[in-house]
Amino acid sequence: MACLATVTGWVDVEELGCILPHEHVLTDLRPPDVTGRGEVDLVDVVAVMSPRIEEARAAGVTAIIECTPAGVGRNIAALRALSLATGFPIVASAGTYREAFMPAWVKDMDEAGLMAWLRQELVEGIDGTDVLGGLIKLAVSDEGITPAEERVLRAAGRVGAELGVTVASHTLSGRSAVREADILASVGLPAERFVWVHTQAEPDVAYHREVGQRGCYLEYDGIGNGDDGYYLAALERAFTWGLGERVLLSQDAGWYRPGEPRGGQQAPYDYLPKEFVPELRREGYPESVISLLIEENPKRAFAREPRPREEAAGTWARS
Repeated sequence: MACLATVTGWVDVEELGCILPHEHVLTDLRPPDVTGRGEVDLVDVVAVMSPRIEEARAAGVTAIIECTPAGVGRNIAALRALSLATGFPIVASAGTYREAFMPAWVKDMDEAGLMAWLRQELVEGIDGTDVLGGLIKLAVSDEGITPAEERVLRAAGRVGAELGVTVASHTLSGRSAVREADILASVGLPAERFVWVHTQAEPDVAYHREVGQRGCYLEYDGIGNGDDGYYLAALERAFTWGLGERVLLSQDAGWYRPGEPRGGQQAPYDYLPKEFVPELRREGYPESVISLLIEENPKRAFAREPRPREEAAGTWARS
């Protein structure tokens, strides 16, 4: 049975419809030395973000993938509190962000230690909870992949291949995306288990085609933040290349920001279903293709087989 691992348990993907594959509930991009990074009042998070979840539900969204990993304010208690309060499926991310934001203990780990840590996040629970990661979310530096980021990437690829879990990486450069695809393939991760996050940031669409033709997912996830015409053109190119089954669409919305009153200003989760999907219909996309883009592709990209909780192989410890 193919399922999403959500913060409240396994959900059969056949019970779901539209899934948003790249959103945020709570993210803290303040410098790593800021006191209280990621710390919030759970009651306030629920009060602020519940209306956004209800807007998404009313627009037809049935689940969101929350793409905040360790190092940028990941708060599992907040995700679970919001999911329980709304009865809405939310998927949490295992993994870590780019090197500038990595916890020191992640930077200090060797590949074996990183693999043991990631296994624990995926089969035992994240940050001392029983909430399983539904994917491995990583990031690479804008200037290129650092040695520390490559070490994490290799560990993630090995564990993703072992457990059948997808690796999604924040990557602004097409050159880096190709290198990531090479590295992950070299450690055994199937191409269809790699998601190039923020594909839209690379202006050279030849990279889009190259990565997609390998079988990786191209995630165009800034919908609602700019010109919809760009995303319509990107979809037309993808289908022309025969890559419609390798496209993911999302908004990178939400963003309760710790340290700001009421979490600052959040972006709604419902732009894509309320505004962009009707644009697709006006462009002549049939319902079967719309369903492919907002339902079938994200289900296929992020579903994993449920497995009993088990002791993660290997050991790891924060130094």
